[in-house]
Amino acid sequence: MKKISIKFLSTLTVLTMVFFTNCQNKETKEEAPKVETKEEVKPAAARIEAPAPSPFSTLEQKVGLTDVTIEYSRPNMRGRAIFGGLVPYGKTWRTGANANTKVTFSTDVTVNGKNIKKGAYALYTVPNKKSWDIMLYKDADNWGNPKEWDDAKVVASVAADVVKMPMKIETFTITLDDLTNNSGVIGILWDDVYVGLPIEVPTNEMVMASINEVMKGSPNARAYYDAAVYLKSENKDIDKALVWVDKAIEMTKDDPKFWMLRQQSLIHAKAGKKETAIAAAKQSLELAKKAGNDDYVKMNEDSLKEWGAK
Repeated sequence: MKKISIKFLSTLTVLTMVFFTNCQNKETKEEAPKVETKEEVKPAAARIEAPAPSPFSTLEQKVGLTDVTIEYSRPNMRGRAIFGGLVPYGKTWRTGANANTKVTFSTDVTVNGKNIKKGAYALYTVPNKKSWDIMLYKDADNWGNPKEWDDAKVVASVAADVVKMPMKIETFTITLDDLTNNSGVIGILWDDVYVGLPIEVPTNEMVMASINEVMKGSPNARAYYDAAVYLKSENKDIDKALVWVDKAIEMTKDDPKFWMLRQQSLIHAKAGKKETAIAAAKQSLELAKKAGNDDYVKMNEDSLKEWGAK
């Protein structure tokens, strides 16, 4: 009996040791921190900065009271034949490089007798040897030409004569020239070719609306002066210009300005009032001399000579 008990106790002791050993191993496995293997992150490829072959350009120009903005890319000739070569004759051209050239008007404008609503338009052309078709297109956000051309989206089209220049322009260029209060010309120049797109802006309507609104209130001397000068410069109501400029001069008689008196003299002369024109020019001349403004000195002297002043 004792032998069996001793054997039983020995077996029980061994089993107990095995049990505790397994439990310790399990706890060790659970508590052991996991070693995370980090993936190798490759650095992003460096981007090389280099000049664009056809650099982007923005032209901003005030025409009368209208803001005109032209956004386009400017390719170079680089020894290539341009029109009839790189730019085929008889095919629609994006008029530049990369995205289509975009023209934005801040007011309504008129092109070839058609009213164009303010907004952005693509400028497309069809070059030919002697003339180009220049078009404003409603869809202004194409990369180059539209995938599908839609004639209904052409809001204005002009046939422009080709003018051959005496020199070559290496870089494609767009200008806005021949500016007046009411118009301008979008010029396209490349190689030895120039074509122009005339535009008209509603300056007169806008200015007259402004004048009428201001005159309803209590206009100051500068308002009378500006209104009179505008009427004179645009060959409008000279009698009204005469009244308004005289009001401006009367309101500033305690601190007369040579440049205001200069315009008074010109308006009086245009209205056929030579005697008062000469008097205003003489006063403007003396004030210009005191101010050291040689330009106004010369202009007044020239006018006084023209009007036969003594």
